[in-house]
Amino acid sequence: MENFLSQARGLPKPYSTADAGRNLEQWLTLAEKSNAAWMRQEQLSPLLDAVFGNSPYLSRLLLLHPDVLHGLITHGADDAYARLMADFPKGEAWTQELRIAKGRLALLVALADISGAWPLEKVTAALSEFAENALSLAMDRLLKAAARRGEIVLPDESGVMVLGMGKLGGRELNYSSDIDLILFYEKGKLSYKGRLSEQHFMNRLVHDLVAAMQERDRNGYVFRADVRLRPDPAAMPPAIATGTAIAYYENVGQNWERAAMIKARPVAGDLKAGELFLKNVVPFMWRRSLDFAAIDDIHSIKRQMDSRQQNKEIQIKGHNNKLGLGGIREIEFYAQINQLIWGGREPSLRVRGTCEALRKLAEAKLIDKSKASQLTKAYAFLRKLEHRLQMVADEQTHTLPDSDEGLAHIACFMGYADVAAFEKNTLRVLTAVHKIYSSSFKSAENLGGEGRLVFTGVSHDAGTIDTLRSMGYAEPERISGIVMGWHHGAARATRTKRARELITELMPALLNAFAATANPDAAFIKFDEFLRRLPAGVQLFSLFSVNPHLLSLIADIMGSAPTLADDLSKSPELLDAVLAPDF
Repeated sequence: MENFLSQARGLPKPYSTADAGRNLEQWLTLAEKSNAAWMRQEQLSPLLDAVFGNSPYLSRLLLLHPDVLHGLITHGADDAYARLMADFPKGEAWTQELRIAKGRLALLVALADISGAWPLEKVTAALSEFAENALSLAMDRLLKAAARRGEIVLPDESGVMVLGMGKLGGRELNYSSDIDLILFYEKGKLSYKGRLSEQHFMNRLVHDLVAAMQERDRNGYVFRADVRLRPDPAAMPPAIATGTAIAYYENVGQNWERAAMIKARPVAGDLKAGELFLKNVVPFMWRRSLDFAAIDDIHSIKRQMDSRQQNKEIQIKGHNNKLGLGGIREIEFYAQINQLIWGGREPSLRVRGTCEALRKLAEAKLIDKSKASQLTKAYAFLRKLEHRLQMVADEQTHTLPDSDEGLAHIACFMGYADVAAFEKNTLRVLTAVHKIYSSSFKSAENLGGEGRLVFTGVSHDAGTIDTLRSMGYAEPERISGIVMGWHHGAARATRTKRARELITELMPALLNAFAATANPDAAFIKFDEFLRRLPAGVQLFSLFSVNPHLLSLIADIMGSAPTLADDLSKSPELLDAVLAPDF
């Protein structure tokens, strides 16, 4: 039998001795009421101090579920976790039971982590496995309930699949993580019998699944869920038919979506159908040759994140441990970009985990072994720091405190004797990561000159919105949404790879040209209408590239001559006349 307490190492001291003392009094009162002699063991004191003096959230859970700690000290971390998973919710009140079980899991994982009983990979794997089981339970109950209502005929293989993306897909969930999901379905597989439509039913299924995960009651919630990583979330429904999804990825899928799909993994529903879907999108994800223009496009996602941190010097106070310079995302992107470059020719590189990808890349001699080792160690440190930040109050935060007191608290929770030592080591790690990342890829020039113009991803980039506003656009979010739509192929003229490359290169000049008109928003919106009527865009965009002065003319027409703009959209060859020497 494992002696959990004797193996505990590196336990942090209590930051707040007052909180530790107050919570300990409640603990001892609870021990007396329940006549639990084990709760008064002297050996428990260092662990209780570490929890009670650093984390209000864990303190509440420990006082609510003391039996979780009893299971740990009786059976050890691995066996206690196995017992918890074996007792997974099965009753009719499964949503409430899931929330209770999530609290118990959160406490068990935190105690195994803080005590040093589990390394990072066990911590993240346990959180991820619980999320998978929760999603599987929810999907099973929701589909069976629909079958009982007579809405569907439920076969053994439903054709409804939930893909876990990001850290869930990579079995790398953090302590207070969102879960990124995409729901795909095979049309007709469920034999929908309802009064509306199969698509409506599937959309409602997504809504109910998300609600089961993130609705709160007095027991908390299970997981916050995000479904925005699906194809073209602004235009596509919450649930997408597999045929539609594959056609999207083959025709207008973006490079950042290739990076996101590396970690995609079936986690609930029809797992066999999910694996088949991923097999069908292999040609989209893994190309035998990937040009470096595409790599710059992927790199632009990181530039988008950097826009939130204008100071290019790493400052520990207020630093974003995930998205900031030298943070977790730079390690993830270093691995993913290298996977995309080489994975088309080296199937062994097509792995989901970040550290596993670094190891595989080093073994294939595609990255330097010492760099892979440095990044792996840095990843473990930064993920530990991420977890400590989140354990304090169960907040999905990655930002270090910007106050002396807050920083001292996190330094203590990380096990440091003083703040200076914590700051020095954290700065060393962040600097080393950023040096490796920034020196490994050609940093694409800022497309916006003085400001930022990045239209990659599923949400508006704050820096880009500021740039558009400073250029004179009154509704920058609307303008950003239009451009993002072009990248998703919302206009026929932008549905080819070459068209999207050209429009990306033209974007700064294009936006500046329309910003110079009397009403930039109205002129740009009129240009969008013009673009959507064109059967193709490569010829026009090439024309603009060779003759940039035409952009100003087009902007003037769109801004001041709407009738002529309509004529142009019907006969774009009229622009050829502008190129005549006698124009």
